[in-house]
Amino acid sequence: MSRRAVFKFRIYVAGDALNSAQALANLTALCLKYLPDRHEIEVVDVFREPKRALADGIFMTPTLLKLAPSPVRKIVGTLSQLQPVLQALGLQPITA
Repeated sequence: MSRRAVFKFRIYVAGDALNSAQALANLTALCLKYLPDRHEIEVVDVFREPKRALADGIFMTPTLLKLAPSPVRKIVGTLSQLQPVLQALGLQPITA
């Protein structure tokens, strides 16, 4: 993977719910630390866009989709466990 690859994320939140706010804050902090100047975050509020969430197969919030680079990944939760999140996003190698 190119070092200059732009990571594109879409995070589904439920209004200003605490878990949603925590997930967005954790994602923002992760991006600023590990992907400075090479990330995009789109926030979708399932209360405002319920049909979009359903069409995208989102049934729980918060849910994060990593859209690019491939492969697409889905993580549900507040993203508070940094190491598993980094591994799931392909930002750290999986160790045996």
